[in-house]
Amino acid sequence: MLAIVGEDAVHRVEGVPGEPAPVGLTLALGRLRALGVTGLRVALPAPGHPLGLSGPPEFNARALEAEEAVVCSGAAVGLVPEVSEAGPAGDVHVEVVWHCLPVREAPPADVPSLGEAERELAEALREATEVLTRLDVAGSGPVAEAAIDAYRARASGSRGREVLAPGYPPRAVRVLELAQRVGALVSLAGAGGHGGAVSASEMAARAGALRPVERTARRAQVAAYNSVVEERGAG
Repeated sequence: MLAIVGEDAVHRVEGVPGEPAPVGLTLALGRLRALGVTGLRVALPAPGHPLGLSGPPEFNARALEAEEAVVCSGAAVGLVPEVSEAGPAGDVHVEVVWHCLPVREAPPADVPSLGEAERELAEALREATEVLTRLDVAGSGPVAEAAIDAYRARASGSRGREVLAPGYPPRAVRVLELAQRVGALVSLAGAGGHGGAVSASEMAARAGALRPVERTARRAQVAAYNSVVEERGAG
């Protein structure tokens, strides 16, 4: 359970069927299992890209606002987090309320297979590198150089780090690590002030060039996180 909540102080689940009030995460997961839930799928939607969602519109709208959600496998429910901070200055902690809502039982939107994701990521990494080169990020001053150093440190520190729980296929680990690298490159290239683009039109061109790369990275992350559930369903 500690691996799920991280350093957050409180996780509660509101709207669990049969529970009139919010309950703790452990009890909520037990209730969902009793309802028939056999796995949890991650969704990482963005405006214009309902990645991993299956509807209905009410659930999709809340998931898009949060930019993340969990869709249950085996029962027509999903969870959307609402994150807030509480506590006095100097002792602020994070609280998360998960809203349990009905979902449509349908295939999640736009989630590739691991094989597709790996092939797409290889091309996306080349595209992101080309964009960085074209924008001359490395020659854009000390702020950009510091960002590049931070990216390299993250990439180096991730080697040998367990990015997925035991039991995931090795390909899922490779795909997730590569997706995170691509995502970091996109953040670096798209950060205001880090590239050579200075005009509004140049910044818009940069965003347009990076958008498909960022989309590919998010699709690959969802494919990696959900691979265990998908393999179990296929089996």
